[in-house]
Amino acid sequence: MQTPNTFDSDKRKLLSSLAHGSIFISATLISILIPIAILSVSDDPVVKDNAKEAINFHFNVWLYGIILVPLSFITFGLAGGIWWLIHWGLTGWAILHCLNAPNESFRYPFIFRLLK
Repeated sequence: MQTPNTFDSDKRKLLSSLAHGSIFISATLISILIPIAILSVSDDPVVKDNAKEAINFHFNVWLYGIILVPLSFITFGLAGGIWWLIHWGLTGWAILHCLNAPNESFRYPFIFRLLK
């Protein structure tokens, strides 16, 4: 069995960043297929952890979107705009973390995790 440091660092950065970056196309429901595919084909434990976290984040973005889109009509778009900035900001943070610390999986703060 390989230790976390024996996996290809560039491949780990790419796959982990791709899993988290898939949220940028979250309006298309197929975006969740990217981290699911990465989870199913990778044998790297850090990449698998990042893919699971990205899947959990997709579920959270959709859940909060269901709540905040109707609320945006009441707040003249403010609620949805703030959530849009937060979820894109968190995604950017996750990608930067994957590129700068490839041996550690990223954990989003304040989300519900269906996959452990």
